[in-house]
Amino acid sequence: MRPQQVLVVDDSADIRELWRMWLNFWGFAVREAQNGAEAVHKARLNPPDLILMDLWMPVLDGVEATRQLKDDARTAHVPVVALSAQTTAPGRAEIADAGVEAFIQKPCDPEELLRHIRSALTRLRPQ
Repeated sequence: MRPQQVLVVDDSADIRELWRMWLNFWGFAVREAQNGAEAVHKARLNPPDLILMDLWMPVLDGVEATRQLKDDARTAHVPVVALSAQTTAPGRAEIADAGVEAFIQKPCDPEELLRHIRSALTRLRPQ
């Protein structure tokens, strides 16, 4: 049985490394992207089981990247867990409209992130 694949998307190499280390520790296989455009490209080529998406990045932000992924039949089923330090009410509405399964405020506790990841994977698993 292969480990579940998580695509970690963040413009900070340090953040990607931190989440990669935690996810590997928890038994996930990790791929990385440094912006939304790269994430969309990688997800379309080889859809992961889940995407961990920063929202505010250069080139293509996570909100628009999520919209593009949810509008594509190849990736519409992939759950997106969003991470961001910005948490204004209008921002949360836009995030929800884009199609994210969960929103987590940065900085976050790794165990909280794991709970959201497991919940999203369980909820979207075919019955």
